[in-house]
Formats: sequence, C-alpha cells, structure tokens
Amino acid sequence: MQDAVLAMLAKEPSHGYELHARLRRGLGPLGESMNRGQIYVTLARLERAGLVTSEREDGLPERPERKVYALTPAGQQRVTAWLAEVGWPKPDLAEFHLKLAAAAAGRLADPVELIAAQRRELLRRLREAQQAALAEPAESGPAGPGAGLLLEGVMLRLRADLRWLDACERAWSRADDEIEGG
Repeated sequence: MQDAVLAMLAKEPSHGYELHARLRRGLGPLGESMNRGQIYVTLARLERAGLVTSEREDGLPERPERKVYALTPAGQQRVTAWLAEVGWPKPDLAEFHLKLAAAAAGRLADPVELIAAQRRELLRRLREAQQAALAEPAESGPAGPGAGLLLEGVMLRLRADLRWLDACERAWSRADDEIEGG
C-alpha cells in the first residue's frame, strides 16, 4: 500500500481524501472496503520515514484546513525502484494492478512495458521450475509424493499468472489505443 500511495503522489501533491478516492477508483469493486483511515496512517508512516512531506492548506468556509502531501526526493527514488521491481509471485495482485494504474496516471512508466518486464521474470522462473522438475525423481518416498508435486504447483501458478498478465496487456493496450485515438 505504501508504494501505491507514493506512486499516486508522484503525479501531483494531494490530500489524503483525494488519494483515497484515486486508490479506490484504481481498484474498482475491490477498493470498496478500503478504509480511509488506512490512507492517513500510511501517510503518517511515510512522512516519518522521510518519503513525503506535508503542508497545511487553508480551508474554505465549508471545509476545515487540510494537509497536502508531496513526495520528497527519497520518496521519488522509492517510486522509481518500485516501478522497476519485477519480483513474483505477489501475494496480492491488487498491488501490481495499482502499480500499472499509478504508472499510467502519473506518466511514470508505460504499463505495457511494466507488464512485459513481469512476463520476462515469470518466464524465467517457469523455466527454472521446469528444469528442476525434470531433475526431480518421479517416485514417492516415505514422506509422500516428494518435491515434484510442489514444483507442479509452482508451474501451475506461474502459468496462471502469465495468463493474467496477457489479460492485463490486452486491457492496457486497448487503453493506450483509446488514448492515442482520441
């Protein structure tokens, strides 16, 4: 969540309420349960870590004064590192989806290129798992089926993740085409 919040701030300084709304929009129906307080706790942690700064903005008569959060240079560096990260498997696909949304919204990176980098990493890991499976003896031992079953599960998960990345690429490519076309 911290990296997604930082990436959303890379586009422009924002209030916590605006960040919450953008994250919810980015997650669609999965964002409905996102607690607004979680954003403010995350922002406070990021500020203590020196990744964001905040300034009080005078309120309007109908609104109290609010804090506007902005990235520090260290925060910008962390966003850059997060966008370049290709670690997998991720326990939460929503984080990768938010990475794509934040990259596009802030014009920080091309989502299709981020997807391609993830695909290369997954294909590398799939090759490694396939090689390990070929080297693993097929017989079961006294403790059960052996590592072959685990390797099969790893390969199935990687193939599923690759199919999901294909769907992501199709969706983001269409979005790019719509932006360019009109």
